Amino acid sequence: MSGMQDRSWWRGEARATAMLAYPLVLTNLAQALIPATDVVLLGWAGPRVLAAGSLGVNLYNACMIFGVGVMIAASPMMARALGQRAHNVRDVRRTVRQSLWAAVALVIPMWLLLWHAEGILLLFRQEPDLARQASHLVRPMMFGMLPLFVYQVLKSFVSALERPGWAFAAGAFAVLSNAILNYALIFGKFGLPALGLYGAGLGSTISNSVMAIGLAVVVMRHRQFRRYHLFGNFWRADWARFAQVWRLGLPIAVTLGMEVTIFNAAVFLMGMIGEPELAAHAVAIQIASLCFMVPLGIGQATTVRVGLAYGRHDRVGVGRAGWAAFGVTMAFMVCSAGLMLLVPRFLVGLFLDLHNPANAHVIDLAVAFLTVAALFQLVDGAQAVGAGMLRGIHDTAVPMAFAAVGYWVIGFGTAILFAFRLGWGGIGVWIGLAAGLAAAAVLMMTRWTRREKLGLI
Repeated sequence: MSGMQDRSWWRGEARATAMLAYPLVLTNLAQALIPATDVVLLGWAGPRVLAAGSLGVNLYNACMIFGVGVMIAASPMMARALGQRAHNVRDVRRTVRQSLWAAVALVIPMWLLLWHAEGILLLFRQEPDLARQASHLVRPMMFGMLPLFVYQVLKSFVSALERPGWAFAAGAFAVLSNAILNYALIFGKFGLPALGLYGAGLGSTISNSVMAIGLAVVVMRHRQFRRYHLFGNFWRADWARFAQVWRLGLPIAVTLGMEVTIFNAAVFLMGMIGEPELAAHAVAIQIASLCFMVPLGIGQATTVRVGLAYGRHDRVGVGRAGWAAFGVTMAFMVCSAGLMLLVPRFLVGLFLDLHNPANAHVIDLAVAFLTVAALFQLVDGAQAVGAGMLRGIHDTAVPMAFAAVGYWVIGFGTAILFAFRLGWGGIGVWIGLAAGLAAAAVLMMTRWTRREKLGLI
């Protein structure tokens, strides 16, 4: 009987997690497809334009992901409130309002920083002409950051109410509009001027704005959401809740920031090695990033499922929600690793013309990088869902320290050693990334398994 009960709760929790996760996965894919579409279109313009675009996108992403991390704090806060009381309108509204305040406070210094993108890239010893071209992408793209933060908060709101499909619908429409706009603005189609890199940034900003406005309209008009009056009394200060958003969100932001910036640092290391390595890395990292959207979405769903159980003070439910999500994640990551090992040239061919002799060296490098990426799929999934589990029980400070040790001490150190000291070049950089993810995964999952002994729940 016990075995039957175990299988029953496993199926039930796995199904609930999957039903909540799949719209979030699709939403994450939609968000990731906006910069991925930019990379594809810039790849059509040539390897040099692709290399410059890669530098710009990665600098933008370093700021953007940090801000998204702060916004993610809204998800466990709302999940816990709804776990305590099913229709906790006031608490949910306070969290949304103060998360939006945090978005505005955060984006202004980010705009000031990104305005000087060219100078920042030169400090990292990037080629001056590539740095100049990258700034043409970053300056218009950075203004799409605020609507993206607004969208992230609203996505957390609809996800906490277990209705994330609306976020996906807004994101999917934005992907379509981004593809059309960027194609037109980069290459001068449909009567619009050919703006190149500047056009890619402008198109992305317009698409992010469309995404945020679309979801805002839904939460204001849909009968299930409008009773929360999310934008009512928007200017009313709530400093206690504002501080709570930062207290929970800042460690999440630093954790995500450390993960993303280690990949950004890899871009700069590739730029120091050579232009072909930089272009190949841009392709391989886009493929790996798209695969990562699945464990990221499952991790976000896990935060909600664990958070609801945490709000109910249900220790058994917390454990079941976490382990079910871990099992689902591992199953997917085995599949993604197999795909990268079996058909790497097909995947690279989605971004670069396989029949163009000028691309041959870049393609070979990208295929080699994907082989390493296949090897770290399981640990990448484990650290993503492990972080989501811990966020559900409002544990964010120690995982931040784990990220620092895993990504930067072990990961970056290994990348420098293998790439430059041992002379392995770009492959050495990717081995360093794999080592950092593995270290973070072990630390996160160890803390999760010891959560009761550590007094976290």
